[in-house]
Amino acid sequence: MNTTHENYLSQHLAIRKGERFRRLKEGHGHAEKAFLHQVWWPAFGNFNDLHPEYEVKDFRDGTRFLDFAFLRHSLKLAIEIDGYGTHSSQISRTQFADQCNRQNHLIIDGWKILRFSYDDVKDRPRMCEQTLQQFMGRYLGGTSPQNLRMNYIEKEVFRFALTLSRSLTPQDVCDVLSVEKQKARLILKDMLEKELIQIAGKGTKRIRTYRLTPAVLQNLHIFN
Repeated sequence: MNTTHENYLSQHLAIRKGERFRRLKEGHGHAEKAFLHQVWWPAFGNFNDLHPEYEVKDFRDGTRFLDFAFLRHSLKLAIEIDGYGTHSSQISRTQFADQCNRQNHLIIDGWKILRFSYDDVKDRPRMCEQTLQQFMGRYLGGTSPQNLRMNYIEKEVFRFALTLSRSLTPQDVCDVLSVEKQKARLILKDMLEKELIQIAGKGTKRIRTYRLTPAVLQNLHIFN
């Protein structure tokens, strides 16, 4: 992962000059690196279409930088990693108002925005990962899974799991497919054997929750 991260940054540095180069060199700090290592990579297994320290025009005709921008087709997603100190009592009222205006104008310009606290990235990365997967399932999930050994029922379970902000349970399958719990467990068992999902909890004797496997997410057309 360290080598992949270094290659990712090197590729972006190679195509930048001036302030854009300096900003990436100096602005890509510990919080941003933690986000890539602990959240984005486990969620998707690649950095495709993810741009670090991305330059945008602001509402005053100046330039600002997003921590990350995910650009795919018509989707523009701004991702910000917020440290507690930066957004608490250490900023002035003017700075706070400026941040609000900045976010409003990003939305007006067609950006979607996700913000993660550094504490959540560090201590609750799986929650952040699920939020990203839920977002991608909502905005890019219309594309059917490609080259995956899924039948129709499994695809329905998979699509539903993409929209969740938590792990998948047998009861979820019951609700989505209108089947009994025994049938739901058999469906999940087959998906587990195909390595479409993996166990989310620590226990193995009685499996209660599941998550999508990163390897399968990589093979989805929306993430390639």
